[in-house]
Amino acid sequence: MDILTDVALLSRIQFALTVAYHFIFVPLSIGLGLITAIFATKYYRSRDEKDGAAVRLWVKIFTATFAIGVATGITMEFSFGTNWADYSRFVGDIFGAPLAAEALFAFFLESVFLGVLLFGRNKVSPKFYTVSAWLVWAGSLLSALWILIANSWMQTPAGAELAADGKKAIITDFLAAAMNPSIAPRYFHVIVALLIIGAFTSLALGGWYLLKNKHTDFAMKTVRIGAVVGIVASCAMIVTAHASAVQVSEEQPTKLAMMEGMYNDEVPPLYAFGWVDEENEKVITPFAIPGGTSFLATGTWDTEYKGLHSLAQEEKYSDMNVADQPVNLVFQTYHLMVAMYGLIMVTAILAIVFTMRGGRVRSMRWLQKLFVISPLFPFVAIQVGWITAEVGRQPWVVYPSTTGPDGVALLTNDAISQSVSAPELLITLGLFLAVYLFLLIGWVRVISHFVKQGPDEGAAKAADGNLAVASAGEKGGEQ
Repeated sequence: MDILTDVALLSRIQFALTVAYHFIFVPLSIGLGLITAIFATKYYRSRDEKDGAAVRLWVKIFTATFAIGVATGITMEFSFGTNWADYSRFVGDIFGAPLAAEALFAFFLESVFLGVLLFGRNKVSPKFYTVSAWLVWAGSLLSALWILIANSWMQTPAGAELAADGKKAIITDFLAAAMNPSIAPRYFHVIVALLIIGAFTSLALGGWYLLKNKHTDFAMKTVRIGAVVGIVASCAMIVTAHASAVQVSEEQPTKLAMMEGMYNDEVPPLYAFGWVDEENEKVITPFAIPGGTSFLATGTWDTEYKGLHSLAQEEKYSDMNVADQPVNLVFQTYHLMVAMYGLIMVTAILAIVFTMRGGRVRSMRWLQKLFVISPLFPFVAIQVGWITAEVGRQPWVVYPSTTGPDGVALLTNDAISQSVSAPELLITLGLFLAVYLFLLIGWVRVISHFVKQGPDEGAAKAADGNLAVASAGEKGGEQ
């Protein structure tokens, strides 16, 4: 089989595995960071031991998720020097700054104040403890910004030029590179998605306790907070998704063509679902709204976009072989992402309606069960969204975007390491799968233990005395 000997494809599969696995935990840690900070603030205001127990539980869940997220992120960075050595040489001048900034400014901020949450509860003032929770979340947002700056530059290069020998990109304007055309819409789109998965995880935990009729007070508070964050983030997603789609249409026309299955120039219709017949180069679907995609992108029903064949004739995209493009894969993942958003919005509306109307969710077991499985909706949307974004820019790893500097582009087949063989990749793939499965089982067992244990109100009560003393000292200092 060709897949067993294709070094470029195996390298892509291996990196996709590490990224997808890493991105199980990153969305959870950033989303749950906000939930933890909200509960910490609630405890600061109420001094209720039940709220203190809730904070302790969320901190434990967040920390376990954060730790495995950090470990799996290191694996990806090592891949830059092993499987993707030529890629690293090409982008090294650009990527050095944002990756270093992510470690120096964001990771240190997040990890230092996470230490306060873990070990400083009885040693710092309640106000400082609460601020620490928000700083942990702020650190995670800052970390995501620097990583997305690097990733967005690959999608829409800026602030750089091609070296005289043509072997690497050289930075000419750091601010322009960092604020490349796609960073703003992509950053806000991703962050909103991560807040949704955090909110839905909150709904899931609360729904689980309601089903089991355990810790019902904590469950209702958790569901209410999840419902509010969920509906706000789900509504914000409409804006960020539109902005992201417009950016793709302007900067990455070949990706848009694959997302909509366009081989020839046309006014793109809006598909709810379908199948791309790659051999006959057409979309098979029983339903489509003529000009619907055109309307969403431009506000008009008759804007024509170029198809893959026309784009392949342009000098900028002449390296693209239309017959080799994974059009159906991109089409399916994009439309699955949109379908998942539909489920997300329905769940968010149900949550806010039945949670805020006298707590009717207490007696609605079908809704509690929906809450328990609801994190799957944003999780699937996030994963297939990344597949759309990354596979959609093939055959380039650094995409020749519309406004990108001339010559600053790199084909995926030219980015892999020349010293890594197919057998080595197959062996490491097997090892990754084994180790990652072991880590996943361990994480699930740890989280399950925390959930089974529930909010430890006894421990929170014991700690409240120390907090009361600290609070009194804090107020005395203010006076």
